[in-house]
Amino acid sequence: MTIILTNDDGIDAPGIKALIKAVNGKNVIIAAPADHQSGCGHQVTTTHAINLQRRSETEYAIAGTPVDCVRIAITQINSDVKFVLSGINAGGNLGVDAYISGTVAAVREAAMHGIPGVAISHYRKAKQNFDWDMAAKLTAEVLADLLKRPLEPGSFWNVNLPHLQPGEPDPDVVFCQACTKPLPVNYRIEGDDFYYVGEYGKRDRTPGSDVDVCFSGNIAVTQLKV
Repeated sequence: MTIILTNDDGIDAPGIKALIKAVNGKNVIIAAPADHQSGCGHQVTTTHAINLQRRSETEYAIAGTPVDCVRIAITQINSDVKFVLSGINAGGNLGVDAYISGTVAAVREAAMHGIPGVAISHYRKAKQNFDWDMAAKLTAEVLADLLKRPLEPGSFWNVNLPHLQPGEPDPDVVFCQACTKPLPVNYRIEGDDFYYVGEYGKRDRTPGSDVDVCFSGNIAVTQLKV
């Protein structure tokens, strides 16, 4: 089956390279934004041209949003797409982040067209470096399960990997509900300019929710619906 790989960090981001590694051996087409599109939500481009650069037989850099990439991939590149995978995002997309995230929006768009998908993100603790090899390994293990699970039409998976410290035990995969608590909102003000300084790790966490599960060192998996 043909699987589309995309993201919102851009086609050259290390996270999508880790995702490629995680799905090694599967028939994939990479259709990802040419540039960084993080936090763009479900934005679409309708008022100007979307440039597409074909890098190889299976890799396309698209000058648009993650949703633009999915739309072009399933209508112009391959009409027989069976799955869409988005990520691995450099940063968590937990709870209400799903409304902001371009990573999640890509698989939501796929679900709107009846195509199942998985968004994969990697929570980042205190701006520490990512271990992308470990992320690829954990993602491969999660996908081996999720790609076999049936999904109701209009549903999709949202996966968040924890930021493990050296010596910590391997994480469990926990199916849970998305947290509904808002993100921290705070700004540093310089004259008329406002700079967002909300601290992600200080957000409220409903016990047992995806935020709580991921912050506790496990892999949070939520099933979301259009």
